Formats: sequence, C-alpha cells, structure tokens
Amino acid sequence: MEIDLKMNKKAILRAYEEKDFSKIHDLNKEEGWTNLVENQLNTKEAWKNSNVSYVVETEGEGVVGYVRGFTDTRISLFICELLIDKKYRGFGLGKEILFFLHNLYPNTRIELLANSSSRSFYEELGYRTFYGYRKSNQEF
Repeated sequence: MEIDLKMNKKAILRAYEEKDFSKIHDLNKEEGWTNLVENQLNTKEAWKNSNVSYVVETEGEGVVGYVRGFTDTRISLFICELLIDKKYRGFGLGKEILFFLHNLYPNTRIELLANSSSRSFYEELGYRTFYGYRKSNQEF
C-alpha cells in the first residue's frame, strides 16, 4: 500500500521480509526498547512467527516503521509493537498502519498496549483505555 507523505515523498506499507530485521533492530535500539534489543534472537523468531508483520519503507531511507502482532482474523487483533522512526512521526504513518489493519481484518477488535507517550496518540484515534484487574492470587 502506498502512503503519501509531506513534501511529495511516498512511503510503502508492505509485508515483513527477513532482510528487514536489522533495520527493525536499529529502530528498537533508537527507541530504547531494551528488552527487544537484548533478546535479539528471540525478537527475530517472534517476527518469523507473527501473522501480522508489516514494515513502512521510504525511498532512500529504507524501513522507517513497523507493526507486529497476531490475529485470529475474526475477533481479535493484538498489536505487539507499532514503531515509527522519530524523524517520520507526525506524517500519519501510524494512523495509516492501523487503518490498513482494520480494513484487512474488519471483524476484529484491535487490542494493544500503550505507554504514557503513545497513549494520547491512540486516544486521538478513538481507542479507549481498558483497565483489567485481579482480586487475588487465589482465583487462579
């Protein structure tokens, strides 16, 4: 899928290929996602085993963002990670990725975890906060 950016630039959202992993690893480092970085081999295996795995690529820059997750295609779509290079935030790439996935799996509800900095982004798009709770360990 082609995405129009500002200044007559274009980006392409396409399926993940194994050759993309080194750039994904670099993006994780830049974002400070140390768990994904320190567990590089497991992270790479996670990409191989995810049925939702797409990258955003621009001409000249290569991969500038990605989304990885899982779906049963009917009820749930869980997004494990959604990351856009800091230089490309504000261009609407994250929003386009979410709309693409929702159109690809229209019957699913999208579930994701957000941190304090990404929460406002998701809320602006109409996502709502869910607070789960656990009463005690005895219930398990």
